[in-house]
Amino acid sequence: MEVHTPSIAGKGPAANLAALRAAGEVHADPAQERVVQRLQAVFEQLALAADRPAPKPGLLARLGLASAPKAPAGPHGLYIWGPVGRGKSMLMDLFFEDAPVARKRRVHFHEFMLEVQERLHRRREELAAKGAPPEADTIVPIGREIAAETRLLCFDEFQVTNIADAMILARLFETLFDQGVTVIATSNRRPDDLYKDGLQRERFVPFIDLVKERLEVLELGGDHDYRLGRLRNFDVYLTPLGAWATAKLDEAFRSLSGGADGAPRVLRTQGRNVEIPRAAPGVAMAHFMDWCAKPMGAADFLCIADHFHSVIVADIPRMGPDSHDKAVRFVTMIDTFYEKKVKFICSAATAPTGLYVSGDGSFEFERTVSRLMEMQSPEYLALEHIA
Repeated sequence: MEVHTPSIAGKGPAANLAALRAAGEVHADPAQERVVQRLQAVFEQLALAADRPAPKPGLLARLGLASAPKAPAGPHGLYIWGPVGRGKSMLMDLFFEDAPVARKRRVHFHEFMLEVQERLHRRREELAAKGAPPEADTIVPIGREIAAETRLLCFDEFQVTNIADAMILARLFETLFDQGVTVIATSNRRPDDLYKDGLQRERFVPFIDLVKERLEVLELGGDHDYRLGRLRNFDVYLTPLGAWATAKLDEAFRSLSGGADGAPRVLRTQGRNVEIPRAAPGVAMAHFMDWCAKPMGAADFLCIADHFHSVIVADIPRMGPDSHDKAVRFVTMIDTFYEKKVKFICSAATAPTGLYVSGDGSFEFERTVSRLMEMQSPEYLALEHIA
């Protein structure tokens, strides 16, 4: 039987990046070029695998007396890590855009793990409802379910922050790899630094070993922080409030997210949901009332700071004695973002010195004023985000 080779000339992440350069949308970057060539290699391997006919089950398999042959496994994939602003998400998007796989998914890693935990919970409930004994290993069946649905998984912002995820990752990803799933992941951390100082980390180490064994680990470094260059193109503290400031915040979001519209996202910390009204890789946006008028605390803002290098908050009002609770949350938010070196962009009714001049804690608010002013400086904007 004749097997034809798919036409992939002029397709894939390398061609997509070249087109952006030709249009003047990105500049030549040797570090990006090295990574995009490895992504191109995976793209071409996937194209060849997609063109091979699936193996047909033999007689015994059709009679249920033997297992059906597995479909050809794709390449295991890549783990791309490096500082923020180097173009990791952009390159992965250029790969995902026309990856020759019918069942593919690009997802934020945190959201994926929330889904996995929900699947595990649902499966255990279903077994209990049937009166069946608990499974010795629930993770493997869940991994097989995911592999049956998706042959290519692209994860943005790969990081591990809680013990529930850490304890299941090795078994889950071993199953995904064994089922032939290809994984492309981006992260700010090298594999050895994942879940650093986490509880029972020794039980997580097998996952690190699995990543280094089954994925090609690539560092995307370079001296140029493209995010910083974009930040310097616009004011990060906009006043007064109005349509002009709102439009500028939207422009900032789109610039930092590479043109993405963004979408709502829900994070999870200490058993609570943290709602992000508008999110894209590395960038979060909310209205002042979304976070400061709700019962949010330091843990919630720390969760946001861990997941986003840049945060945009709209319509910060003048605060007074009747809005002490909002002022307290605002102080907590700014303190947390400052400690984590989050880049803070906002629109406000007045300059920092006029935001909270009377009411309980107004004297202590002066520290927040100082931080807001420092967070506008080129020196602060150049600092590395602490995830």
